[in-house]
Amino acid sequence: MGGNAHAGKSSDNRLDAETSPYLLQHADNPVAWQPWDDAALAAARDADKPILLSIGYSACHWCHVMAHESFEDADTAELMNELFVNIKIDREERPDLDRVYQTAHQVLAQRAGGWPLTVFLAPDDLTPFFAGTYFPREARFGMPGFKDVLRRVHAAFIEQRAQLREQNAALREVFAKLDSRPVDANQPLDDAPIKKARRNLEQEFDADNGGFGGAPKFPHPSNLEFLLRHSQ
Repeated sequence: MGGNAHAGKSSDNRLDAETSPYLLQHADNPVAWQPWDDAALAAARDADKPILLSIGYSACHWCHVMAHESFEDADTAELMNELFVNIKIDREERPDLDRVYQTAHQVLAQRAGGWPLTVFLAPDDLTPFFAGTYFPREARFGMPGFKDVLRRVHAAFIEQRAQLREQNAALREVFAKLDSRPVDANQPLDDAPIKKARRNLEQEFDADNGGFGGAPKFPHPSNLEFLLRHSQ
């Protein structure tokens, strides 16, 4: 099922002028990928089209899987180009943006993020209103197919603008609290945060099937390293 898996490059794809090896890997996609720049953000505002922001890096396995399944597929690319302004980011070039939108994913999805990170942004203020990681081309792993996600997210953007504005305002309040949390220089350091992190991971652990959380269970080496060090 699906379209041409190796469709030609979109004439509106602007990644061939980039220097990032990861972005250049997507320069021949039929998706009209844009770099994160003023021109792309202005185009989204002017057209009042939500932004589909995709963040990954060259060595990311599931980034390559999603690229092959969806971003090289003519039918999927046509839908992306019709409904969204599509922006691609290399997390190794822009760790600042990756940190912001990974945090947003954690708040919106109530689970840890990963790569590829797939975030849909309001064009006026760049606040994310829906976020996920890898989406398969066809529904599997208990996840919806990517084209279905695209249609549903766009419909929500058109039909539920008032509710999304309220959600976005609440999300911005969360970020404001994170950024403005006062630091008490006299507060003694202890292991309470470490114990809390250990408890949180314990609650997410799947004792029957292994891994953490539900599918897809992307491994997070930093979490595993933390648990190994903690056990010592």
